[in-house]
Amino acid sequence: MKVHYINILLFALPLYILDHKQRNHNSTTYHASKTKSIKTHRSLCECELYAPSDYDNDAEMIRVMQQFHDRTTQRFQEYDERLQENRQIYKDTCDKEIQKIILKDKIEKELTEKFSALHTDIQSDGIPTCICEKSLADKVEKVCLRCGSILGAAMPEVGSIGGGLLYALNAWKTDAIAAATKAAMIEGAAQGAVAGEAAGRNAIIGALKRYFHIDNLNGTSLKSFFNSTSYSDVTTIASAIDTQMTASCDAFSGKIVNQAFCDVRKTLRIVADPGKSFVKQKDAITGAVTQLVEKAKDTASFKATEVSSATSSKIITKQNALIEAGFDSSTTSIYASIIVILIIVLIMVIIYLILRYRRKKKMKKKLQYIKLLEE
Repeated sequence: MKVHYINILLFALPLYILDHKQRNHNSTTYHASKTKSIKTHRSLCECELYAPSDYDNDAEMIRVMQQFHDRTTQRFQEYDERLQENRQIYKDTCDKEIQKIILKDKIEKELTEKFSALHTDIQSDGIPTCICEKSLADKVEKVCLRCGSILGAAMPEVGSIGGGLLYALNAWKTDAIAAATKAAMIEGAAQGAVAGEAAGRNAIIGALKRYFHIDNLNGTSLKSFFNSTSYSDVTTIASAIDTQMTASCDAFSGKIVNQAFCDVRKTLRIVADPGKSFVKQKDAITGAVTQLVEKAKDTASFKATEVSSATSSKIITKQNALIEAGFDSSTTSIYASIIVILIIVLIMVIIYLILRYRRKKKMKKKLQYIKLLEE
């Protein structure tokens, strides 16, 4: 190998001299060009393979080596992390399998002991009571299930009955209010008629006293007279006044008792003034009584309307209050009954669900034991 190295070096030296002479012989003058020089790629020749000192000061080579080192280090780190993660996964899997095996052995041992004890009890006729008799929880569960199913099936009917009752109560309320209003109007009209009659009678009595200056008719007081005679009977009233005026105001007999009453004749033009015509006494009295009766009727009508309205309003208010109280008490009773039924159903359903959950939990545990035993 040393001989080859020496031959290579000796051969390279004449080549270098020839190349240097050739460049000096063909020397030319170069002008700087404005174009950007193209960077040439470096290549290693055979003589530079054994000269590492030439690359220690090369910045580009240092950068390449550093980049290679960084990438290599990163790859090793990633590989190490994956390796550690896989090791942890395998370790956890192995631990779980070991725990399962230990648990399975433990359960098999416990089941073997329990079944051996149970086999001994069966041989000694010591069967537990839970096999022959149902527990209290099972009985309560079945009772709650039966009651809950019955009440649950009856709830739509209860709802429909409650709705029907409420609808009937609303209809009854409307009819009751209408009937009460009608009765109140009738009662008010009756009381108004009585009050109007009394007001008309008082009005005609006062009018006769003011107009004719009389306190009685044919020896009867006006109050007693109108107790048996309607205040609107113009014919009867006019006839009584005419009879009394004829008897009391006879100038020839000299029996004038009530001068004011007799002076009304002049007002009614029964006694004619000189140069004027006269009117028949009965016609004049009838016309005056007719006017007084019309005024009395107006008074009676106003009083009757007032009393009828007040009485009807009072009766309607009272009856409506009674109807509302009865309706509210009925609806309250219906609502209370429905709420109580709902609460009872809800409590039974809750008890049933709790007992059912406990029973499922026990059955699930038994199935797990059986499954483990079969495995």
